Parts: sequence; structure tokens; C-alpha cells
Amino acid sequence: MPELPEVEVVRRGLARWLTGRRVTAVEVLHPRPVRRHVAGAADFADRLAGVTVLDAVRRGKYLWLELDSGEALLGHLGMSGQLLLQRPGTPDERHLRVRATTEAPGADPLELRFVDQRMFGGMSVVPLLATPDGLPAGTGGSGRPSSPYLPPDVVHIARDPLDPHLDTAGWVRRLRSRRTGIKRALLDQTLLSGVGNIYADEALWRSRLHFARPTETLTRPAAVRLLDDVRDVMTEALHQGGTSFDALYVNVNGESGYFDRSLAVYGQAGRPCPRCGTPVRRDAFMNRSSFTCPRCQPRPRHARW
Repeated sequence: MPELPEVEVVRRGLARWLTGRRVTAVEVLHPRPVRRHVAGAADFADRLAGVTVLDAVRRGKYLWLELDSGEALLGHLGMSGQLLLQRPGTPDERHLRVRATTEAPGADPLELRFVDQRMFGGMSVVPLLATPDGLPAGTGGSGRPSSPYLPPDVVHIARDPLDPHLDTAGWVRRLRSRRTGIKRALLDQTLLSGVGNIYADEALWRSRLHFARPTETLTRPAAVRLLDDVRDVMTEALHQGGTSFDALYVNVNGESGYFDRSLAVYGQAGRPCPRCGTPVRRDAFMNRSSFTCPRCQPRPRHARW
């Protein structure tokens, strides 16, 4: 599934091209991608028709368009979802599920297309709620903080590593109070959002920490260094357009990212560690895989999985 950098790349494209545009028509070409909109496909289309997009906002892996109706178009990319922008008349993508036509004064019409091969993703129109802390909900506009409103589905999601309102000291305190493995904690979206398997492995390699290291054994400086490494690896991935292993992970123009070429350990089993030359190890972890350097990231005596 796409992680924070991939979702942020999409968000930036949506913010650039859709902010200020009015939705003039909506077509739901398959009902499954709007299944989370419990009132049905017709209501989904009716709620979008005539609204104006105010902003494109992200918290962690969650992405939504803030609308002048006081609601939001919430997008779930799932495993293969794509949000693409196309000129009307461009041939339909094979797995096109939803099409929303937008217009703006003095500009050509533009279609927002939701394409999803496996249909684990989806879209829904939802109300916006005030953030519990009264602070901006996430990243909006050209990287500036968003309004202090967010969808109900996102209320329980923690702030992400690139959010300037993330309480670093509070995060370190909560992390060290857990009784679990450090990678499992990094993947907990209620503790820190936006981190998935790829960037967890890359950040842990940079911090020289094994994924099964018990969280309670981390010193405060080590936890802060780990958070800094998470931020660094995500920032570098953003500069390269995210990580794309196949044609499913693209930006709004259908272009792939290139950070997969810079990965140190993720997916590199058997290849030499860029730091010490030791072959990278692959271990089973939570129905997926973890990649580590056995020398740089020795397995702790008392591991937590």
C-alpha cells in the first residue's frame, strides 16, 4: 500500500490543479469504490455536484478534498487506487471507477478520475469535524497547515512525522511506554501515522535498530534519533516522487516515483548492506517481511515481535 510520501505526492498534485475548481458532473461507473458512502452512489454524486474544492489535505496516509459545502471528499487508495487528472476526451483507463468533471473561470475543464484495479480503495463524501486539539488537521495547500477540520474516519489517526504540530516529546514518551517491538510501534497509526513497511525498515537501518528491539529499552535520545531518521527518509522519498515498484503507484499525471532506486535494505535480501557490506537479511514479520543488516542491526536478546 502507498505510504506517506506517495500519498503526499498525489496530494500536492490535487492541491495544485483542483483548488478553486467547481465540480460540474459526477459519474460512478462501478458501485464498489463508493461503498463507504452509505447513502449510495446517487447520493454521492448529488453531494459533489456544484461544490467547490477549497483544499487538498493529508494526515498520514489519509487524503481528502475540503469542499465549500462543509464536507470532504475522502479518498482511500487501498492497494491499487489512483487519483488521476485528465483532460476531457482522454481515453478512459481500463479500471476507471469514478469520474468527476471540474471547471474554473478562464480554464479548461479537468476530470478527476479514480482508477482502481483491485477495488480495495474507495471514495466517500463525509462531514468535517473540528480537530480535538484545535490545531490544523494536517498538510494542505502548497505544504502549509490545513484548516482545523478533519473527517470522522481520521479523528483517531495520530499526526505524522512531517507534521509541524507533532509533539515529539509526547511521542517519545508514548513510544517508550509501550511493551512491543519498535517496528510494530512504528506501524501503529494511532501512535505515528504515515509509516508503512518500506520506510520503517529504511529508518530502522539508519538508526541501527533491529525491528524486534523492545520499545521500553530505547533511550530518549535513541527514540528522537529514530524519529529524525523517519523524517529524513520520507523527505528524501518525497524529493524523488515516492517509491514505485509497479505501475500502480503514480502521481496525478500517471508518473512513477524513483525512491526504490535508493533503498538501502527494503527488498534487498542477499545484497550487500550499503554501510558495511554484510548481506541483507529477510525475516517474516506480521504477514509481510522485514529487511535488516545482521551486522548493523543485531537482533536483541529479548526480542518483541
